[in-house]
Amino acid sequence: MLHLTLSLVVAIFFISMVLTMVGLGGGLLFSPLFVVLGMPKAGAASASLLLNLVGAGAAAYTYARKGMVDYSLCLPLIVSSSLAAPLGAGLNLRLPPGPFLLVMAVVLAAAGVRMLFPPPAEARASASRRARIIGGLIIGGCIGLLGGLLGIGGGVFVVPLLIYALGVPTRVAAASSTFIVCFSSLTGFAGYASMAAVDWAFVLPAAGACVLGGLAGARLMSHKLQGRTIRVLFSLVLFALSLRLFAQLL
Repeated sequence: MLHLTLSLVVAIFFISMVLTMVGLGGGLLFSPLFVVLGMPKAGAASASLLLNLVGAGAAAYTYARKGMVDYSLCLPLIVSSSLAAPLGAGLNLRLPPGPFLLVMAVVLAAAGVRMLFPPPAEARASASRRARIIGGLIIGGCIGLLGGLLGIGGGVFVVPLLIYALGVPTRVAAASSTFIVCFSSLTGFAGYASMAAVDWAFVLPAAGACVLGGLAGARLMSHKLQGRTIRVLFSLVLFALSLRLFAQLL
């Protein structure tokens, strides 16, 4: 069982704040961090999804008030990701630790590479309504399954897919991503809760720090997106966690 120390509370706050600023939920770092610190994989994923939910929810509320969320774009992704996330949670409980660590290590490495490359300043021509619906359903299903399995939310992959595949403007994609991952995080967490895979004594106090971090990050991001320095630093953190997980496999 992982105990919530003051240093971990501070880390949760800053992870939530900074990743919210680039349109992601904190689950990208929470889940692998908790695994590395010794939490069981199901407990790490469930805790990460709840923290991702409250952090992204706080950010999504701020973005929605500023008119930055595209609800028609979000709906297909919300539907498919919300349905797929509980399936990922069930898969987590059935997957042996070795394959789980391997999948997480590979996903973190891919996320680290993705964060080294900034999104374009302007998206290409927007996709048609039909393409947005079909593309959104496919993207949402894949992200929901992966997010439920690993507890990562999936925003790191939603944002570039919205920009490059569906032609969504960068700031709208980042803001809408936080809204989308709220729902997949909620249903994924509900899947774990229904199977009694939640450490309530850990996640409830940690959720407060995550909310404050999400609100702070959204307030800063609504004025300007983060630059290359933040992306590079978090890429290095992701690579380090990925290597640590690979090492646990040896």
